[in-house]
Amino acid sequence: MPASADRSRPDACPGAIAVHQAADGGLARVRVPGGTLTNAQLSVLATASAELGSGGLELTSRANIQIRGLAAGAEVELADRLWQAGLLPSLSHERVRNIIASPLGDDQHLVDSLDRALCAEPSLAGLPGRFLITVDDGRGDVSGLGGDIGLHGNALLLAGTDTGLRFADPVPAVIVAASEFLAIRGVAWRISEVPDGVRRIASTLGTPGADLISVPPPVATPIGQAGDLTVAGVPLGRLTRKQADVLCDIAPWVRITPWRSVVVPGQADTGLITDPRSPWLGVTACTGRPGCAKSLADVQADAAAWVRNRTEDVPVHWSGCERRCGRPAGHVVEMIATGEGYRRNG
Repeated sequence: MPASADRSRPDACPGAIAVHQAADGGLARVRVPGGTLTNAQLSVLATASAELGSGGLELTSRANIQIRGLAAGAEVELADRLWQAGLLPSLSHERVRNIIASPLGDDQHLVDSLDRALCAEPSLAGLPGRFLITVDDGRGDVSGLGGDIGLHGNALLLAGTDTGLRFADPVPAVIVAASEFLAIRGVAWRISEVPDGVRRIASTLGTPGADLISVPPPVATPIGQAGDLTVAGVPLGRLTRKQADVLCDIAPWVRITPWRSVVVPGQADTGLITDPRSPWLGVTACTGRPGCAKSLADVQADAAAWVRNRTEDVPVHWSGCERRCGRPAGHVVEMIATGEGYRRNG
């Protein structure tokens, strides 16, 4: 679709350096390509939030982590801690390191190669903060998340469609595709907003297929035991300092998923949600009051109260206003605050 008029301004996605000033203080978003953190890195984030922010860690729908409640100037100390922990490898590219991978897959090496190549190309620092790359190992869990560039096995996806192009070494192809988007984007933030963008970009890499096939909707990573991995849900995507400390103690690494859950190796007692029948599963919410000045309700409290009497088994997202921040991809029932209650959408 054509780019809307407001695309002429820079996108305001927060980063770890350029933080967003929310009602409760500075909001830093730390990109975690592939969602994987060592236990030492998770400990650094949890400690930084406790000492510099409001405590706790927010998991995002792109498998990143947010720290809220930063005092004025605290982002300088936060950036130094992130740098020392290896979580801020590029000051110029830190907002564009948006790479999601299959949480149960083994593609972190490919994610790391993509991340290094992305940061090594100076011009790609100009990508919008909403530009997204997905790496799906073939199970179909993240290809449907609306990525601008996607890898599904060896298949190249653009704007959620299969181009018909296949690559044994996909890293150079991704960099070329991202660079071509920059060359033709105009004021667009996403490939889907560029007229005939998919074919124009694909043609720089080869001859695209005759039919551009849309990928199916995403498949959420199931909660519970998955082979030699444990998948645990995090209520409303808010990880407390205590919960983070437990994860650091029991696992050498933790992987954040786009569904606000975590993956750890082994059969681990995480203290989080591992029962697939839990009423907390599939329930998400934006920050709401008092953290967001635009919110019309304390959606965190309202969502928690609703969970205690939940009667339907469908994903539900609670939003404090019509912006619907943090809405997961796919079919979701939305509860949108109006100031006089909630409007149900879906």
